Amino acid sequence: MVLYRRMVISQLISLVLVAIAAVAIADQALPPPQALPECLDQCGNLTVPYPFGIGDGCYLTQKFNLTCDESSQPPTLLWADTDIPITNISVAERELQILSYIAYDCYDQQGHQTGYSNLTWLWVTPPFTISGTRNKFIAVGYDTFAIFMGYRPYPNDDIGYVAGCIISDIPDNTTAAADESCTGNGCCQTSMPADGLKNQTVKLSSYSNHTNVRNFNQCSYAFIVEDGNFTFNPTTSFQQLNNTERLPMILNWEIANVSCAEAEKRQDYACKAHSKCVNTIDIKTEPSGYYCECWPGYQGNPYLPDGCQDINECNASTDPCNNGTCKNSDGDYTCTCKKGFRNENPKSCVQNTPISKNKSLKVSLGVSLSFLGVLLVTFWIYCGLKRRKFKILKQKYFKHNGGFLLQQKLENFDGPQAAKIFTREELKKATNNFHDSLKIGEGGYGFVYKGTLSNGNEVAIKVSKSSAPMTQSNQFINEVIVLSQINHRNVVKLLGCCLETQTPLLVYEFVSNGTLYEHIHKKNGKGPLSFGLRMKIATETAGSLAYLHYSTSMQIVHRDVKAANILLDENFTAKVSDFGASKLVPEDQNQLSTLVQGTIGYLDPEYLQSNTLTEKSDVYSFGVVLVELITSQVAISYQKPEAERSLAKFFVTSVEENRLDQILDHEIIKEGSFETAEQVAHLAKSCLSLKGSDRPTMKEVALKLEGVLQVMAKHPWGKADASPKETDYLQLASHSKAYVVDVRGDEGEVITSIDYDQSIQIQPLMMKPYDGGR
Repeated sequence: MVLYRRMVISQLISLVLVAIAAVAIADQALPPPQALPECLDQCGNLTVPYPFGIGDGCYLTQKFNLTCDESSQPPTLLWADTDIPITNISVAERELQILSYIAYDCYDQQGHQTGYSNLTWLWVTPPFTISGTRNKFIAVGYDTFAIFMGYRPYPNDDIGYVAGCIISDIPDNTTAAADESCTGNGCCQTSMPADGLKNQTVKLSSYSNHTNVRNFNQCSYAFIVEDGNFTFNPTTSFQQLNNTERLPMILNWEIANVSCAEAEKRQDYACKAHSKCVNTIDIKTEPSGYYCECWPGYQGNPYLPDGCQDINECNASTDPCNNGTCKNSDGDYTCTCKKGFRNENPKSCVQNTPISKNKSLKVSLGVSLSFLGVLLVTFWIYCGLKRRKFKILKQKYFKHNGGFLLQQKLENFDGPQAAKIFTREELKKATNNFHDSLKIGEGGYGFVYKGTLSNGNEVAIKVSKSSAPMTQSNQFINEVIVLSQINHRNVVKLLGCCLETQTPLLVYEFVSNGTLYEHIHKKNGKGPLSFGLRMKIATETAGSLAYLHYSTSMQIVHRDVKAANILLDENFTAKVSDFGASKLVPEDQNQLSTLVQGTIGYLDPEYLQSNTLTEKSDVYSFGVVLVELITSQVAISYQKPEAERSLAKFFVTSVEENRLDQILDHEIIKEGSFETAEQVAHLAKSCLSLKGSDRPTMKEVALKLEGVLQVMAKHPWGKADASPKETDYLQLASHSKAYVVDVRGDEGEVITSIDYDQSIQIQPLMMKPYDGGR
């Protein structure tokens, strides 16, 4: 009986100990809280971590306020007060996964639309951006084109971004695409800018209303989707998209658009104990916002008090000390080594090495030296092979990019105006291996570095962002030859190129005084400009564009005329730059059908709608620049009311309603006469006509601006105390001539564009007669 009691007591004690251990383990396994105390941290199956929250007092700022819709089963988490579902929130990755609408466009047998939602948009404002690394823009269908527009966050202003996808027709007797790659046959895709976007718009349409492909494709689709969440299949994707309303996409977020240095001084600083502040970087590689991370050795939610908790490395499945005893500490751990082992560092144990005898030491030394010798020989051979491989690769790129063809063509243009072929080593040396400190700009097509050649000449070197090799070397070489022959004082001269890289590097003359945009809007310590100086710059720019349109062997349409692409030298002489988007128009054509490229706010609306490029597209863009010069306002601003966001549209409305005096910059206009400014305004309005046929040619614009300068020279604004700088420019205008060079002979008749300080040096071989202002 006594034995039985002892067995029962022993079993009860064992059960109690097991229960205590289970409770301890359960307590240990409980995850740390993710929401503020007394706040809901779950909506259906989804965890809602702070700084996000549901209900008053449960979120950091109003931007992080979410809604839990309990009318659905399971409940759905919605973004703020919208109907956009949230499917995942990551504090560590700073990601928000949402479900975004798909744009679609469907047609019946007769080519009539049967159902469509071919325009979708999503307003994304700071602290949220559309992730550029985690999303793709995809279009699916045939006889389809899709355009994606957005804005890249930028301090004090936004930069417009446009990308597109075009999928052509397939003959009626051809079945659906056989391959599953999204490379243009039934599906095309493009990447997003790496630094993120906001305010997306997706537009979808068809060229022929699907009349050529209706047998197997009645609908087209376009959408932004998380990379990896959509795989194109020619058999099933159309049915899948037909039954799907939304697809997941990723947004990035930060706490606020201030740097860590500023945030740490504020009362609403979000980073709590055992965490650090991290800057987000904008497209100018400058701090634009901040977020929080737990210190190394801690994990959890850095936005909650005590949210970052110590990681007990000693409880890891693999013993970090291996041959010792692990001791945990706040944010770290140390190892106490076993007998026969020693600390190589506080976090590892290595076996003690016994003292070697002399003979063993000599043998070990000999083996080590032999091994070192073999290693050095191997390394020398490896370096030689690597140099040889690099040399072969440079030769391959040189040949593929048309280097030999360019050398042949340059033999016929050997002179001061001929393009030079630079080596990769020359440009690396000139830019200190393309060091970030020498990066002076970034456009839609690449980066620009300042360099100094061995002869001391300063140059600007353009490096393409694209990693794809050139595929049309003949066309590229012809463009280099044509552009290098342009010898106009108001066009940035192309000095040459380097063809030893995957994509060619272009070398231009360096212009030192910044962009017209910086001077107009007083950026980077530039500006302001007087009214007379602004009119001089406008006249020079118009003359250079007229030269490109009418006086080169093939008409050149710039396609991205804007204030940021007009450079100024130390004498404030205008230099038109950035021909990365330019197109050469053959003599037998007066227009080109091409994918729309340009800058929001300057983009010709007729070109945007028709995809047909003419020189009148440059006239519209120049009209926007002219309006910037007389109003000192940016081309597009989303901080203004909707009716005033587009400067061109608001300006035209103001002129038509006789409200011109309300939009002009009176600080600039008061230097001159209102009548002169009014003349320039009406010229700008004619340039901004919606129909290209109603716009003047650049030659006509340049002549009218020359006339304005001459009037200003005769009547220097009625001021007896005009500044020396202003007087200089007026004297310049009064003594300038509209040079018309008439070259006659075997090469034909040539009429050049307007120049002001000197006549243009023209090579007859590169010139052509006017064709009536095509």
